[in-house]
This record gives sequence, structure tokens and C-alpha cells, in this order.
Amino acid sequence: MNRKERLARLKQIDIYPVTCERLSEGRTNLEVLDAVLAGGAKIIQLREKDWGKKDLYELAIEFRKRTLRHNALLIINDHVDVALAAGADGVHLGQEDLPITVARKIGPDLILGASSHSLQEALQAEEDGADYVNIGPIFPTKTKNKVSRFLGPNAIREIGPRLRVPFTTMGGINQHNIHLVLEAGARRIAMVTGITQAPDIAKRVRELKKIILSYL
Repeated sequence: MNRKERLARLKQIDIYPVTCERLSEGRTNLEVLDAVLAGGAKIIQLREKDWGKKDLYELAIEFRKRTLRHNALLIINDHVDVALAAGADGVHLGQEDLPITVARKIGPDLILGASSHSLQEALQAEEDGADYVNIGPIFPTKTKNKVSRFLGPNAIREIGPRLRVPFTTMGGINQHNIHLVLEAGARRIAMVTGITQAPDIAKRVRELKKIILSYL
């Protein structure tokens, strides 16, 4: 799949599950993957900050096989090399990761996502060539223990309309507060524990997709 085809599918996503095995109630990443795909998710981000690249690559290969069967996009967190080696659709880069401009040279057909924590960072990521920008963290989250500043839904109202590329939102969003980010203008919602800790992950994904659809 080329970049144009990947971008067309990116624009159609709604719920954006992100993995974290230690926050998955004892379930493996593959079990989480199977459940979110069964629930109808059309994208997933493989995110394991503490894993070695060999283990991450081997898991990414299996993720790629299963996402292809379900026509879902696969995004790898942080590692451009792993994304390319596994044949993933894209990579999500943080502020301390490889610059967007460099990643584009290495992976010209990859979807490049960029984390942003302010209007300035979001606009810079877009200028550098990001295909989508994440705005967050919106609320306190278990995946960002060292972060003390949370943007709140108003950041979506401030940043979203200024962007020409699609944006996602992330950080402490769950089934109870998702309405707040949707009311602020978000339509592509990234979640870790709001999905991975659900008793029935597939059911939770279906419920979240239905909520998002009600705002379209």
C-alpha cells in the first residue's frame, strides 16, 4: 500500500486503540489485538516503551499478519526501523524521537504521526510533514506517570481548527469522558486503558465507535 492509500484510510478511522501489555489486565498484546479487531477497530498502535527491538519486531510481524487480515492500519510507536522491517503502515513519533523530516526520508510511504503538547508543537509537527498530529495528554493517564500538566478538552478547541492535517487525541480518555473530547471537536480518539482494561474489549470498542459515530 502506498502513502496515498494509507492516508485515505487514516481519515476514516474513529477509535484508535494503543497497546500496553502491563495495563491489559493480564492479557497479552495479541489477545488485545484480536479483541479490538473483532470490535471493528481499523487502526492500532503497537506501543511498548520498555521492550527491546528484537521482541518488538517479532511481535510487530504477528500484528502485521493479523491487521492485514482485517484491513486495519498498523502503527508502530517510536521506531521507524521496526515499522519498516515489519511492513507496518506508519510510525508515531514523540518529541524526543527521530525528527519527522528525517523519518520521512527513511520511510517515504509511511504514515507519520507526531505527539504534541501545545499549539506550537502541533503546528511545527505539521510544518515538518506529519500526516497526523496527536493532541494530549488531555486528562491524567496511567501511561504518563511523569507528566504533571494535562491539556484538557479546551486544547482541542484551540489546536484542532488550526491544523490542516487530521488530528487524534489521547490521554486518560475513557467511555465516561469521551463526550467531552467529542464536544470539543475530536473525532479520532486514541485510548490505552479505556480499552485494554475493559472486561470485554471487543464490546468496549463497539460501544466507543457507536458514541463517536453519534457525533458525526
